[in-house]
Amino acid sequence: MTDDTAAPSATPRNLEKPTAGLPDRGAADIVLIVDDAPDNLALLHDALDDSGCTVLVATSGERALELAHAAQPDIVLLDAVMPGMDGFEVARRLKADADTAHIPIIFMTGLAETEHVLAAFAAGGIDHVTKPIKPREVLARIAAHLHSARVQRQARLALDAFGHATMVVRERDGRRVWQTALARRLMDEYYGVADGQHLPPEVIAWVARESLRRRAGAEPSTLTIARGARRLTFALHEVGEDFGGEGEWLLVLREADDAAMIGAMTLAFKLTAREAEVLYWVVKGKTNRDIGDILGSSAATVKKHLEHVFAKLGVETRTAAASLAISRVSQLANR
Repeated sequence: MTDDTAAPSATPRNLEKPTAGLPDRGAADIVLIVDDAPDNLALLHDALDDSGCTVLVATSGERALELAHAAQPDIVLLDAVMPGMDGFEVARRLKADADTAHIPIIFMTGLAETEHVLAAFAAGGIDHVTKPIKPREVLARIAAHLHSARVQRQARLALDAFGHATMVVRERDGRRVWQTALARRLMDEYYGVADGQHLPPEVIAWVARESLRRRAGAEPSTLTIARGARRLTFALHEVGEDFGGEGEWLLVLREADDAAMIGAMTLAFKLTAREAEVLYWVVKGKTNRDIGDILGSSAATVKKHLEHVFAKLGVETRTAAASLAISRVSQLANR
């Protein structure tokens, strides 16, 4: 049996190449075949190579995961039954990782029983073919799925190139199907790196509520998460069939850093840092309870800070404080 492989131009029985020799992504679609049977590899490799695809081959589940991460193939042909890590586990691991979750998987199996077909789909497969393999059937199945995969890849690359923070998320469990580099960085900065595969619980809950509102015809709303002077806003958008699957949504993330405005308030009114933060959120129309949630304190504490703010500004109401703050900060900005 040959070792795992990654070379489109070699013969199927001599495909051993190091990961560093992976092909550059070009116009050709990249197909990763995962099978421990040399005859199947040879048959599929030749058919796909003749069709113009770049072919990568892995003969074990472990190597399949390595190649999928390194090469980001457009589609995976995955044998269900292999020694060691079987295809079902490979699929589950690919779908559990945000970097590979977007890659469509077609299962190859000699197991025709319904339970195995259902297991293939439950593990993340989008299609399956039955052994013995018929190359023309496999090529037809691949062609049916590659178009949407290609559109998604191009969209991800474009969003990354323009520095957009976007991700596609699965509604039922909050899994990040794919995400741009900027979206990943922002989520890491706001929530830590403990789980890069799922949304945080508060965002999952908001997606569930917002998706129900949207389906009922309500106007779109956003979710804003504050970390001191920094704010991360989430907006939910529907995605087409070529951009995401059923039950998936596009999340657009935007960050604002209001440290400069809070700093200006601190200097203009001789406020403490916390008093300036409270005044800032008053300007934004937040209630004491809202401000307490944002700053991690109680509404009663916010009220005390606000009383000090009123005294320093010489006003008696929230509206007057907000109006004076906006006016003074605008004057400073125009100097």
